[in-house]
Amino acid sequence: MAGKLKKGTLVRAVREKLENSVEAKASDTRFPPYIFESNGEIVDLNDEYALVKFYVPTPQIWFRIDQLEVV
Repeated sequence: MAGKLKKGTLVRAVREKLENSVEAKASDTRFPPYIFESNGEIVDLNDEYALVKFYVPTPQIWFRIDQLEVV
């Protein structure tokens, strides 16, 4: 999937991959519904993570690439 992802790609978080992740266990597990139900845009990438901007008034979020699906 990493080959499909680039800046500007529209994505959504995958609930099953995010809920049991190390990142979820390290913080609040009550995820806002918009990360699963609305489209976000990738604004930056590194080796394992993508910075996603959602079109709601919230900060951008880093997700592991395997926790995202292309819309």
